[in-house]
Amino acid sequence: MFNYRRLVLGRKRRGLTARALALAIGVSPVTISRLENGVHEPEEDTIQAIVRALDFPRGFFFADDFDELPAEAVSFRSLTSMTARERDAALAAGALAYLFHDWVEQRFNLPMADLPNLGGEASPEAAAQAVREHWGLGQQPIPHVIKLLEAKGVRVFSLCEDTQSVDAFSCWRNGTPFVFLNTLKSAERSRFDAAHELGHLVLHRHGVMQDSRQAEIEANQFASNFLMVADDVSSRIRAVTSLDELVRAKKRWGVSVAALAYRLHKLNILSEWQNRSFNIEISSRGWRKNEPEGMEAEISFLWPKVLASLWGERVTRDHIAAELHLPTHELESVLFKLVRAHAEPLPSAERKPFIRLVG
Repeated sequence: MFNYRRLVLGRKRRGLTARALALAIGVSPVTISRLENGVHEPEEDTIQAIVRALDFPRGFFFADDFDELPAEAVSFRSLTSMTARERDAALAAGALAYLFHDWVEQRFNLPMADLPNLGGEASPEAAAQAVREHWGLGQQPIPHVIKLLEAKGVRVFSLCEDTQSVDAFSCWRNGTPFVFLNTLKSAERSRFDAAHELGHLVLHRHGVMQDSRQAEIEANQFASNFLMVADDVSSRIRAVTSLDELVRAKKRWGVSVAALAYRLHKLNILSEWQNRSFNIEISSRGWRKNEPEGMEAEISFLWPKVLASLWGERVTRDHIAAELHLPTHELESVLFKLVRAHAEPLPSAERKPFIRLVG
């Protein structure tokens, strides 16, 4: 039967309102409303029009049900600036990532979640220290944040959204943590975003706080403490006289100039006046978007291993997309910039390779 929930999913993924879809396929908004509420089955010509308008294969609309990402369970970083359509498109991308993840999980033993359960009581600073201790990281900088998260059972996906309004978001699903990153951003900001979302996963696991300004502040504090341990920073930077000094220093921790300035201010190494002056200079130099002396973007270590193993069985991304009834470009979008290889993916049904990552 025609799956009306998949019609809603496809429409939201394309950022269309019900009225816009009705106009695109030449039917009334009432017809779309009835289809999306499962009141009646669409005629074949209507199905073909939907397929063309939404650019999803016909089989997509007749496939099984799927797990949605409820907005109230997701930690969004930019709820105040994103539109409802941007939010819905991002959530729809997450639902498609779930489909890919579940397909892979049937064939591979993926790393189990290993995040400490802090019970919702820890401060951001204490939580960052607890996670570092739980993972045996000491006080040293973290060379590869995405690899570390994946090794600890966090599933990292890309949000190839052509908007700066959707930074990143995260959620728990059946005991597995998920992080979705805007991989169009600089490597330094993506690393901070990943640490920020880890903060949400650890600090706000037991409550719905995605629309709370306080939750965002706490996640930022967690990320800052997690990436830049106070003793390590203080032992290497005693005083700062120019912004160029921060450009050189930031490379140790893999953060942006702005993030390092923020951390130094919180550690009382930068005065209020210096912090304000540096932030004005950062903006005037255009470093909010174009990070100076930027580092190479991090990629996933999990998904290339999976895809390479599958390619050993001559299963490509096109094959995976066909099994999932998705356009290949949608599969590419959830892996965008996380996987560099072009050739990939199904091991034999009788064996399940174990994917192990070392943090």
